[in-house]
Amino acid sequence: MRIDMKSLKYILTSALCLLVSTACNGNKKTDSNAGAPAAEEPAAEAVNTKGKALVVFFSHAGDNYSVGNVKVGNTKIVADYISELTGAAQFEIKTKKYDGMAYQPLCDLAKEEQQKGELPPFEGSIDNIDAYETIFIGGPVWWGTWPQVMFTFFSKYDLSGKTVIPFTTHEGSGLGRCVSDLKKAYPKATVTGEFSIYGHDVRSGKARVEKWLKKIGF
Repeated sequence: MRIDMKSLKYILTSALCLLVSTACNGNKKTDSNAGAPAAEEPAAEAVNTKGKALVVFFSHAGDNYSVGNVKVGNTKIVADYISELTGAAQFEIKTKKYDGMAYQPLCDLAKEEQQKGELPPFEGSIDNIDAYETIFIGGPVWWGTWPQVMFTFFSKYDLSGKTVIPFTTHEGSGLGRCVSDLKKAYPKATVTGEFSIYGHDVRSGKARVEKWLKKIGF
């Protein structure tokens, strides 16, 4: 079958349009915790890295989306990478409220907490928060933002004047509203250098974390 030049031009134009459309849409998978398109690694900015650094994080072990039942939560793995690569100290936000919960009941509880604005208690405290100039803050993305227990931490500790660097683990939601919500919680802090990574990638993702840290000056 012969194809004239007009028909060939139409076919090539249509194929190009389809290719562009696919590239713009990308992978639109979202997890049930988030509802936002994936944003894997936003452009990192160099930050002020003077002074001592602290990694504050919440991580959920047990039944997790995509990775199954794990002994070490996705966010903790990233937090451990950060501490190993930078020498930063750690404070893990721990609560027994979610222990032993299957994935879907935990999702339902997280949604209810968010709707009610609950602030679940957590264990432990930081006695010397003023000693740290840079604070990494990390967690999973639950229904588009941080788990509510992290907002309990935000309400308890004043990070005004500090450099705050957010990082998230997710299964399609990227950073969600985490950066904007952190800026609302700490309007007098410098919130910058954010990073996100898929939870199912963290166990082989040390090199990506290291690349991000170098971009922001660590």
